Amino acid sequence: MKILVDADACPSAIKDILIRASERVRIPIVFIANQNVRLPVSDYISMILVEAGPDIADDRIVELAEDGDIVISEDIPLADRAIDKGAFIISTRGELYTKENIKQRLATRDLLNDLRSAGIETGGPDRLSQKDIRMFANQLDRLLTKYC
Repeated sequence: MKILVDADACPSAIKDILIRASERVRIPIVFIANQNVRLPVSDYISMILVEAGPDIADDRIVELAEDGDIVISEDIPLADRAIDKGAFIISTRGELYTKENIKQRLATRDLLNDLRSAGIETGGPDRLSQKDIRMFANQLDRLLTKYC
């Protein structure tokens, strides 16, 4: 098992939780981004720098994902693709995306995109809260406890 992180939009608080968890359970974690991410030196932590461009980091994450890996991302289409490879997906707000809920999340995302394209303001997500951070940490801990 390894953890793959969609690092371009990963909040610092989530990155810190992931780094501590990686060191604690000695699980490899790979941050994938199109810009350099400051990371501590560790045998368990690495970074893959990809070219800038739509879905290049996502494609690399899906390419690397294997059955049983954990992927950290807010990107719903990426989550859908990684689930197809057998990965566990956790959003940075602690939501576990599964085969049972990802299609509904995709439909909602597509509907909101259509509304925005039609000029309707749908607003964005709220700022990451302490509750979101706790939910993320708890969800990650549940997966690591169950599978490591």
